[in-house]
Amino acid sequence: MSQTAEFGRGPSPPVSGCRFARLFFGVGILVLALVLPLCASDNKKLIPIKPSNEECLACHSDSSMTKEVAGKQVSLFVSEAHFKNSIHSMFTCVDCHTDVKTSPHENSPAKLSCAQCHADQQAAYERSLHGQALKKGDGNSATCVSCHGGPHEILPAADPKSRVNHANIAATCGTCHGQKFVMEASGHSTQPFLSYEESVHGRAVAAGSDKAAVCTDCHGSHEILSASDSKSPIFKFNVPATCAKCHSSVQTQFAQSIHGQAIARGNWQAPVCTDCHGIHSIKAHLDPNSSVSAQNLAKVTCARCHEGVRLSQELGIPGARATTYLQSYHGLASKLGSQVVANCASCHGVHNILPSSDVRSTVNKANLVQTCGQCHPGVGEKFIMGQVHVDTPLSADVGSVAVRWIRRFYVGMIAFVIGGMLLHNFIIWRRKAIERRKSHSRLVTRMSKNQRWQHITLFVSFIVLVLTGFALKYPDSWFAALLSMSEKVRGIVHRTAAVFLICAGVYHLLYAFLTRDGRRLVRDLAPTAKDAGDLWDTMRYYLGFHSNKPEFARFTYAEKAEYWALVWGLIVMAGTGIMLWAEISFGSLLPRWWLDVATAIHFYEAVLASLAIVVWHFYQVFFDPDVYPMNWTWWDGKMSFEHYREEHALDSETLLQAARSHTADNQVAPAAIPENEHVGTAIENATTREDIRPDEEEVVSERRS
Repeated sequence: MSQTAEFGRGPSPPVSGCRFARLFFGVGILVLALVLPLCASDNKKLIPIKPSNEECLACHSDSSMTKEVAGKQVSLFVSEAHFKNSIHSMFTCVDCHTDVKTSPHENSPAKLSCAQCHADQQAAYERSLHGQALKKGDGNSATCVSCHGGPHEILPAADPKSRVNHANIAATCGTCHGQKFVMEASGHSTQPFLSYEESVHGRAVAAGSDKAAVCTDCHGSHEILSASDSKSPIFKFNVPATCAKCHSSVQTQFAQSIHGQAIARGNWQAPVCTDCHGIHSIKAHLDPNSSVSAQNLAKVTCARCHEGVRLSQELGIPGARATTYLQSYHGLASKLGSQVVANCASCHGVHNILPSSDVRSTVNKANLVQTCGQCHPGVGEKFIMGQVHVDTPLSADVGSVAVRWIRRFYVGMIAFVIGGMLLHNFIIWRRKAIERRKSHSRLVTRMSKNQRWQHITLFVSFIVLVLTGFALKYPDSWFAALLSMSEKVRGIVHRTAAVFLICAGVYHLLYAFLTRDGRRLVRDLAPTAKDAGDLWDTMRYYLGFHSNKPEFARFTYAEKAEYWALVWGLIVMAGTGIMLWAEISFGSLLPRWWLDVATAIHFYEAVLASLAIVVWHFYQVFFDPDVYPMNWTWWDGKMSFEHYREEHALDSETLLQAARSHTADNQVAPAAIPENEHVGTAIENATTREDIRPDEEEVVSERRS
């Protein structure tokens, strides 16, 4: 028997595996049911719920909420309305401010960086001019919020109210680039922004265009680079592609042109769009101020390259193209304001300019009939044989050679014939002027020898100063060419003449105070109340409103005005001239702008003095009919008795002295003319002589009567 049977019991049934699993699972469920509620209760205490936007705005919607940062009060206000409309409204506050766990939070949140979400844009910004300037410590450099606005109010670019909307880009950039104090602090100018506002692009944007170029179209947005950076869209060789974003058809023509091909080869001297149209100041071609207007093409735009010799020396391209055009009929008509006359672009094209050797060129010989026919319908092959650029130095055609020889012939002929006429007339004028001077008895001493030398020194030094001074201001003038002086020689001559002029002024001052004649001169030249009345009476007489001609003493009001104007001008010109001569010394004592002021005064006083001499003094010396062709007083100091009596009737002292001198010369005893004799009697006695000329009889008879 088996052991089992020995105990008198049957074998024990085995435990089922399924029943054990069900038992274990049931116990587990019971444990979880008891433990999980406790765990959930503990988790609520360990992991707090993040604050909602409403909880944050409960405090930050208060406009008076601020905190102090680096000694300044910074606002912590967040506009709920602006935030709900912003592009960031899809996020909660704590999505960005991840270190905020509770509301209210115990510690100030860390400063955020846009790079958390916009890493690519941040990297581009750091490479830009703005990012580099900020890294160097420029506090005025633009940041993300400078352009996009505060993070709680950023609007999508498509929103018309967004600061980076196409219509608002210029104004956004202008918040810095239009502010003088901001730009000057970083060594830049506001002029580019101001020029853009007046440009064809700026005006189009202001008028509501959504296609006209704005700042970011040309410069980029986040990675704005310097024009010298080869990656910049405004780098010279990248400009055509940048402009092609809007002007693709023009770019195609330009790329095939001689200029475009040169740029493709890397030729820096070849022009791109901005070289002709400008950069920020681009204007419509119909605008007379545009660099590509019909009036400015030859004189300004094309002449920048094609007028000088640089292209000739470097590339063998003929120079002087602007001047030879302007000397032609087309150029002369353009100067007169013609709006239809041909200009550079009329013949050569605009963006599709090609060399004349290219069969596609509008100035290729095979195409000239069609090109010229645009303005001259019906032209033939012979018509196009003429030269548009007249007298071009490199032109060897029959017409150009003939024109050059004709010009040489006539220039020589003009110089010979007109020079001979001038010499002929001068010889006759000189002899007649001398004979006319000798024909009058010049009895009155108007200027002493001393005074005449002062006058000559003043006159010569003044003329030299005028010529050498204006030669600096107008180096292309005829008198500058006449002098043919280098700048060094001109400066020496100018300063030497200035020294003579100042010395003459100092000598005259001593003469006026230390000599009897000088003191009398100043006394007679002193202004009086009568001078104003004399001016009024003179105008009335010569306009025919008064029958009596006013009488003057030794000097008229005109001569007095000229003398004192000379004194004033000499002081001003000498003072400012010395400042400019000793500019280093004065520049060390005074601000630099004082020299600029002195330069302006020196120039305009010179203009005033020169015109006064020509208009006022030369009239009295040359053009007054009573003295024509010249008042010889400056030469010998004498005037005729009758002329002096006519002009200075009230100067009885000089008239009487002249009468006595003449009487003494005719061997009349001095006692015959007493000291108190009336001047009229002395004059009558002086004119009573046997050698009286026939032309004086009428005057003497009139005086006796």
